[in-house]
Amino acid sequence: MLRLLKPFASRQLLWGMVSAVLFLTSMVIFPAPTWASHSGLGVDSGHLSACPSSPNCVVSQNADVKHAIEPIPYHVDREKARETLLKVLTVVPRTEVVEQTDNYIHALSKSRIFKFVDDVEFYLPANESVIHLRSASRIGDSDLGVNRRRMEQIRLALQDLNI
Repeated sequence: MLRLLKPFASRQLLWGMVSAVLFLTSMVIFPAPTWASHSGLGVDSGHLSACPSSPNCVVSQNADVKHAIEPIPYHVDREKARETLLKVLTVVPRTEVVEQTDNYIHALSKSRIFKFVDDVEFYLPANESVIHLRSASRIGDSDLGVNRRRMEQIRLALQDLNI
């Protein structure tokens, strides 16, 4: 019986290896877009995306009363403010920067127990000395104020560092 199954097992292993190589090759040739580029995240016409109607989001640009948060002002040059922000993000628990340009930073922050993901964004426009911010839960409705508290803690950390 084992002799009869042996050719099938080796053939399945070969096809599995070929499939894996083709899949990996296709990922290099046709890379998937970043989360930000296909999820409504990022900067569009000088603005971060608006919040959805759910209360689990805050944004400093074009927001209604329940989603509004103040941008973070700075008095150093923009690059120094950006570098300081990146350093602060390295100590925010369970937060990882996944995309950055000279004027935009996108990080992911995961909740401690259930590992829910929040998108945390910062925009540093060239013509203003402020950091615009947005933090939004990917799923659910209420975040119990976590996104707002996270952004206010980042604001306090930056103020302590005298940006």
